[in-house]
Amino acid sequence: MYLVYQPEGSDEPTRWKYDPKKLMSVEREMLERRTERDFSDFTKAVQRGNSLCRRALLFMYLKRDHPGTRWEDVDFAWDELTLEHSRQELQLIREEVSKSMTGDQLAAALEQLDAEIVEAHDDQEAEGKATLPVVE
Repeated sequence: MYLVYQPEGSDEPTRWKYDPKKLMSVEREMLERRTERDFSDFTKAVQRGNSLCRRALLFMYLKRDHPGTRWEDVDFAWDELTLEHSRQELQLIREEVSKSMTGDQLAAALEQLDAEIVEAHDDQEAEGKATLPVVE
């Protein structure tokens, strides 16, 4: 999964690979303190679109690139920050959907996923080993 940030007026988005299982303990603890959620709840909230959790995640990535970044500096319009699944993750989701849905519901879901797979960013590192970005 990728966190994609494109503030208004920028030509190209900034894309960070988001794999919560690979975050270091200092970053996980900072995210927990900022959001007042344990890390497994944080990862689920990011997926569900919790604004505070997404702000904290953006802060973490911006701070990696620009150590002087302060919490107060991180402000974004909702359409400037998105989460995108990689092609490999979408293929994994497609497999799971095929097991759990049937009929017209399955056909509609597969049609949507196939369209997203065509447009998705390819994560060469995840080839054959993609997992979904939620920590249990």
